[in-house]
Amino acid sequence: MKESFITDNFLLKGDFAQKLYHGYACSLPVIDYHNHLPPEEIAQNRQFENLTRAWLSGDHYKWRAMRTLGIGEEFITGNKPDHEKFIKWSKTVPYTLRNPLYHWTHLELLRYFNVPELLQPETADAIYKRANALLGTPEFSTRSLLTRMNVEIVCTTDDPVDNLHAHRTLSQADFGTRVLPTFRPDKVYNFTSATEYLRYQDKLAQASGIEITSYDDLLLALQKRVNYFHEAGGRLADHGLARISVPGNPGGYNPQKLFEKLNKHESLNPDEAVVFQYKLLSELCRMYHKLGWTQQFHVGALRNTNTRMMKQLGPDTGFDSIGDFSQATALATFLNDLDSTNQLGKTIIYNLNPADNEVFASMIGNFNDGSVKGKVQYGSAWWFLDQKDGMEKQLNALSNLGLLSCFIGMLTDSRSFLSFPRHEYFRRILCNLIGQDVENGELPKDEKWLGKIVSDICYHNAKAYFGF
Repeated sequence: MKESFITDNFLLKGDFAQKLYHGYACSLPVIDYHNHLPPEEIAQNRQFENLTRAWLSGDHYKWRAMRTLGIGEEFITGNKPDHEKFIKWSKTVPYTLRNPLYHWTHLELLRYFNVPELLQPETADAIYKRANALLGTPEFSTRSLLTRMNVEIVCTTDDPVDNLHAHRTLSQADFGTRVLPTFRPDKVYNFTSATEYLRYQDKLAQASGIEITSYDDLLLALQKRVNYFHEAGGRLADHGLARISVPGNPGGYNPQKLFEKLNKHESLNPDEAVVFQYKLLSELCRMYHKLGWTQQFHVGALRNTNTRMMKQLGPDTGFDSIGDFSQATALATFLNDLDSTNQLGKTIIYNLNPADNEVFASMIGNFNDGSVKGKVQYGSAWWFLDQKDGMEKQLNALSNLGLLSCFIGMLTDSRSFLSFPRHEYFRRILCNLIGQDVENGELPKDEKWLGKIVSDICYHNAKAYFGF
């Protein structure tokens, strides 16, 4: 039987990289400040029925790989039995070599279930049976899975209209992990029709208790929800955008007039939509700044490109890709507009197109003003870049153009409770990168100094930055 290639020194080339990882990184707690875990499942302390439900449900990374291999949708998101879906995944795994899925799969099997064997059709039934037996025990409930991975903080992604009941329940629970909400207001400014917008506006009115009859009412409703999140422990906001677009003539459009147009069930033209989005984003960022929040911007994704599958399965099912949008000028203008009135708060910018790595890594330096260490951050390698090459490129761009030592490190950006070994993956890559510099004579062989920088990036910088 073939055993795992993941040894104690996996990805660590050389003695110094190994010292950094084992001595300064591997045992640190995890602060996962951006993910998509369902807080209700943590509050309920869900027990997964089987490995398919815990591992394959909702994971569009795996779904894309299975489709590429020619596996039918009935075995992916369809109604085939869970065991059959897992067997199809086991047939896929050997063909994911050099894709991060291959590494993640075997890290997760090893760290959660102590399974050293490679997943393939010959081992699938035994692995499935072993994992299912463990998942049926209290030690593998959702809360236990978090504590098993030494997760100190989890920041979920939540819509402004969410009631946050799960978070309030969890605030009274003491199981070793704090679960905090993140304000994600995409639906208030990312919409394709007046009907879609008004449907959401009704939900916002109900959640806030504000009758929204004007643009000012809309801002008041959003402020009430920001305050609600703050009272529930939220200290972060997040925004998913293909790009931040700057209106050519913002003064030529009155936001109240645009609001009135939408409320007459008339869709905005492209120029009007840019203005509406820009003004709302700006006002939201000023709200965050007043409360001392951190704002995050995930930019660069080209979403829902397959209309046939979008109609069949909906969004976030594996039909998005990297976009090639122009980013620099508009992003600089947006950040400068906030900074010009000293209302630019702590900001993390995540980039999806590797061609823009240096653009983003250099941009953050324009708005670091000495008030906060690493106030504007070039976020960790995201989504399609969340793999060894992508992480190394992000770390190199940040090192070359900024201060790697101020970086707040990794996150999972995942919907799976089994994805936390991605922090280990990042930590190994980071330690190897620095260790190789030492081996090459490009950095001094100062273990204490470099070890502190590694531990700061893996844990302490985020702890201080967010004030957790």
